[in-house]
Amino acid sequence: MARPDLNLLVTLDVLLAEGNVARAAQRLRLSPSAMSRALARLRQVTGDPLLVRAGRGLVPTPRALELRQDVGRVVEEAEALLRPAKLLDLGALERTFTLRNREGFVDTFGPALLARIAQEAPRIRISFVPKPDKESVPLRDGAVDLETGVIGDTTGPEVRAQALFRDRFIGIVRKGHPLLDGPITAERYAEGKHIFVSRGRRARGPIDEALAQMGLKRTIAVTVASFSKAVTLARNSDLIADVSDVSTISLRDGVASFALPLALPAFTISMLWHPRMDADPAHRWLRTCLREVCTGKAGDFAPKQC
Repeated sequence: MARPDLNLLVTLDVLLAEGNVARAAQRLRLSPSAMSRALARLRQVTGDPLLVRAGRGLVPTPRALELRQDVGRVVEEAEALLRPAKLLDLGALERTFTLRNREGFVDTFGPALLARIAQEAPRIRISFVPKPDKESVPLRDGAVDLETGVIGDTTGPEVRAQALFRDRFIGIVRKGHPLLDGPITAERYAEGKHIFVSRGRRARGPIDEALAQMGLKRTIAVTVASFSKAVTLARNSDLIADVSDVSTISLRDGVASFALPLALPAFTISMLWHPRMDADPAHRWLRTCLREVCTGKAGDFAPKQC
């Protein structure tokens, strides 16, 4: 079945309001003949004459009277849908946003973000969910509204991204660890036993590659799936862990951090979203909040060496 021409709704609304082909044509800036053809099409699709001659004028049929009660409302609602969005009323906005982040991010940036949201839009609800991978499917299917992380090979090409801050890997050990007794060279660093953080099945990472270029190799004693677990183990053992600096600042109480004695590049943490959310006023406001919170807090966290 062919889809009806929805433009005919506007024509029908004006015809029923005017009850006159010539006046309806003038109102819609059409010629009388074009309006007559439109009326003929309306009669065809509705199966009703709609307007019939009575003396010198036209009168609506019972079917037309039924339609007149609904068509005006439908046209008004359609026009409202196509108008530009109203100014965002943050105080009255009720909505839930789902944010996907790696562990550590919520600990570091969550409190400031929630405080700002509570102040500007108290009816907004935030749902933080874990980020076990870099796949863009949750953004694409709408399960996630916004996420943060490093752009990778599995990031969808259509995904929008905006840089939030630069981060880098640092080393951490418990306070009083023997490694802190002298200069932290690559050799002394490699001699220790290490915690390897991997969300997948990788057995090596950029640190191992950098050590290999120097003719060194470290011993991986344990592999964990999160920075928080790595911090906990390092705090309570003689193991050495490597974590991102900015994203884990709130997790590192009770440990000493140090700059890695390796040539590792910094990396960019970005926020990512699907393009269908680009023009959504509430989503744009949330992106602004997250960007300003991250920019402000990340600026306070220079890498530390103990």
